Amino acid sequence: MNHSHSIDIMNDLAYLAEKNNYIAPELYQKHNVKRGLRNENGTGVLVGLTNVSSVQGYKLENGIKSPAEGKLFYRGIDVEDFVSGFQSQNRRGFEECAYLLLFGVLPTAEQLTQFNQLLDEHRNLPNSFTENMILKIPSKDIMNKLQRSILVLYSHDNNPDDTTVSNVLRQSIELISRFPTIISYGYQAKAHYFDSKSLFIHSPQAGIGTAENILYMTRPDNTYTKTEAEVLDLALVIHAEHGGGNNSAFATHVVSSSGTDTYSSIVAAIGSLKGPKHGGANIRVREMIQNIKANVPHINNRDILKDYLWKIIKKEAFNKEGLIYGMGHAVYTKSDPRTSLLKSKAMELAVEKDRVDEFNLYKNIEDLSLELFRDLKGDSFDICANVDLYSGFVYELLNIPPELYTPLFATARIAGWCAHRIEQLVSDQKIIRPAYANTSLTEKYIPLASRT
Repeated sequence: MNHSHSIDIMNDLAYLAEKNNYIAPELYQKHNVKRGLRNENGTGVLVGLTNVSSVQGYKLENGIKSPAEGKLFYRGIDVEDFVSGFQSQNRRGFEECAYLLLFGVLPTAEQLTQFNQLLDEHRNLPNSFTENMILKIPSKDIMNKLQRSILVLYSHDNNPDDTTVSNVLRQSIELISRFPTIISYGYQAKAHYFDSKSLFIHSPQAGIGTAENILYMTRPDNTYTKTEAEVLDLALVIHAEHGGGNNSAFATHVVSSSGTDTYSSIVAAIGSLKGPKHGGANIRVREMIQNIKANVPHINNRDILKDYLWKIIKKEAFNKEGLIYGMGHAVYTKSDPRTSLLKSKAMELAVEKDRVDEFNLYKNIEDLSLELFRDLKGDSFDICANVDLYSGFVYELLNIPPELYTPLFATARIAGWCAHRIEQLVSDQKIIRPAYANTSLTEKYIPLASRT
């Protein structure tokens, strides 16, 4: 079979697969399917309970949604208060955040010190893992590299399938510790083997924490400023958790409910986060910004920028999908608390890097998008900037390559995933199994010789 004939066959099979897997939209309504696990008013279908975190973005009275200022709580603590607490004492917050999510309480100074020591003990990868798993099998996609690395860690675990809390907790701490090392080395391998750059493998350092280790291991010269470390630490904290209903946390609950091992559960969550509708959204923001810079001659001229944003909304510009990436959220309406926290630090970093004009571009996109959507949908319409609008800009200011944007999200969210896994194993042993209505007609089997 020649190559062109093979392509023709594949195209025919693709057509057949698409044709016979299509389900008409009206059938979902007929069977009262909650598409996307959403109710008619846009709220999520209640499928479980969690104490790990909660997201508030609207008021709900008599089944009617109304906009409200956004709030995010970690174990009942307002994330804005949590951030203010550690930043006012000039401390890093991600490790304290991970402790809170895993154990449900804030650590004492002694407990936090012990927890940091535990994380430091496990930051190094197993013997020969870097050479055999990362350097010998590099990947162009670091999320893919992260998934495969986590699965291989199963083979380095003497007790991988034990789902007791003590064992899962041990595995969780090891994973939280090792994610920064894996993504840093995964990027170095990618940059060397696919981009012909020099290879730098720096060992993680004890006593400096997660954010600073990432900067230390990803930079050739290991150097970073105090502001850079603070901003990345904040980014990790606000990405660490976002309620049980987000796609990757739900994936963790679903897979954990089957009784499988920690590594399989976390790999499923990584696969979910990799998608552009979830953790990959900040890449879409970056692509949109690059398109705006290429097509708007004076990016700080609000009128010209507004005209181009209107073209994007009308599907006349950028990718013709009609979306302003970084604007809007499934839950938040008036505001995203993560955005306001990151926005202030982004401004601080922009001043340090002499890139305030570029910061103003993002701020103008935020303000002008709200104006445009209200022109389109009415003065009462509310839409807010989500955390993805500014996170990509922050990573760019930190000289973090785009290939690491979503892996950084995973490095933060592993704390939340592990907390959800432990909660599922402790609280609900039922396997999660929703129903699907079958819409196909009964067909008779046709012998092979009689088929056309």
